[in-house]
Amino acid sequence: MKTISWGIIGCGDVAEMKSGPAFQKIPNSELLAVMRRNGDKVRDFTKRHKVPMWSTNAEELIQNPDINSLYIATPPSSHLVYTLKALEAGKNVYLEKPIALNTEEAQRICDAVKRSRGKLTVAHYRRKLPAFIKVKELLDTGSVGNILHADLRILQPKNTDIIVHSDEDWRLDPKVSGGGYFYDIGPHQIDLMYFFFGDIDSVSGFSKCQPEKELVETVVNGIIAFKNGVQFRGIWNFDVVKEQKTDSCIIYGTEGSIEFSFYGDKMRWTKNGKERLFNFEHPQHIQQPMIEATVAYFLGAAENPCSAEDGLLVMDTLEKLSGRI
Repeated sequence: MKTISWGIIGCGDVAEMKSGPAFQKIPNSELLAVMRRNGDKVRDFTKRHKVPMWSTNAEELIQNPDINSLYIATPPSSHLVYTLKALEAGKNVYLEKPIALNTEEAQRICDAVKRSRGKLTVAHYRRKLPAFIKVKELLDTGSVGNILHADLRILQPKNTDIIVHSDEDWRLDPKVSGGGYFYDIGPHQIDLMYFFFGDIDSVSGFSKCQPEKELVETVVNGIIAFKNGVQFRGIWNFDVVKEQKTDSCIIYGTEGSIEFSFYGDKMRWTKNGKERLFNFEHPQHIQQPMIEATVAYFLGAAENPCSAEDGLLVMDTLEKLSGRI
């Protein structure tokens, strides 16, 4: 395999700018076909992005012999069925987060990867963004001493602008998303904590759901103990007034701290009373660095940037923080 020939299953809002165009801009990568159930919208996508083929049937992409890799960018409710079919067909899979609706489905995906000749990478793309690579570098080099704990606050109004909104807000339908906005953006924060601090020892959490919607968490409050001794405390609230909007994570060490946001472009490093501010520019297509790493992995030139087992760990932590398991 010298070229990764892609098909996209689910060319909706995320594929429009965050990921879709990147598949055509990476060496040894080409986008051959896209699928969406709405024929008018998928034809419009192919015309604007100059994609050779389109379909309203995912099975056509899965069975297409010219396609060796699939990007599954549908809502989580269909991740399991499409991933299992793709892996059974021997295709490589780049799978959107969260990996599935729940831990049980995530485990089935992990088991299927082991049986398949295809490879799978989970799209926890923030691991490859310059801002978070810099945070990890500062942590790994002891720039703030021994790490003690991390404190995260994601406080957002109902009409938050950090979530891609669609015509139908499927993220608030737990049968489709798994459980509200926390299940949509929480994986980003959880995965980065795992990326920064390593293996998890224990997780505990509580949540409050919207009165009118069971399993759609409005507030999630949780703690994580990592095996290296680092403690994490996080709160997600999706019902604050807009003046209270907050996106902040502070990592405290014995000699200083690192403060950053997940959706901004700045990071503050403080050590022994002195501080430095870092500014970062995100890529135009924010998933492109992760897709580049995935292409290299599929071609056998690099390690997996985010395995199915990593996706399972994030899914399990997500459910424990929300108090479901």
